[in-house]
Formats: sequence, structure tokens, C-alpha cells
Amino acid sequence: MAGGFAKDGAVQDQIDATIEDAVKHARDQLPKGESLRRCSECDATIPEARRKAVPGVRLCITCQGERDEKNKLSSGYNRRGSKDSQLR
Repeated sequence: MAGGFAKDGAVQDQIDATIEDAVKHARDQLPKGESLRRCSECDATIPEARRKAVPGVRLCITCQGERDEKNKLSSGYNRRGSKDSQLR
């Protein structure tokens, strides 16, 4: 199928690049270092099981949930801005 100026497989390349960006972003958000015993935002105790499960954890479950809610990514659109998406 003709794709105008796009090379064959360009759509799949764009999908792959978007997924790679999302994975990189998620990895960059992972905590690093030693886990804290108390939440850095509300000073609540972080359970030992959470500290072992998430190395480098800095927040209690409640504060982490609130932060995750604020940081939700909207991936329902083409972030790369291809010519095809601009024409729609």
C-alpha cells in the first residue's frame, strides 16, 4: 500500500519508538539507592515488605498512589508528530 512520502514499515517504526520512549520514561522514574524507613512526604512508616519489594522506595503507598495519579501519561495521540497525524 502506498504511504506517500513514508517508507515501508514507517508506521511500525513509529509505534516501536513510542513504546521505547514509554519504557525509558518508566525506567527513569524507578527509585534508586537505599529505601527510606519513613515517607519523604508525609513521614508515615514505610512497611519493611514494601522496602524489600521496591528497592530505593521513598514514598508510602498512599503518597505513591497520589503521585502516580498526577503523573499519568496520556498516550492516546501521536507524540512524534508525523505528517500523517498532522493531516488528520
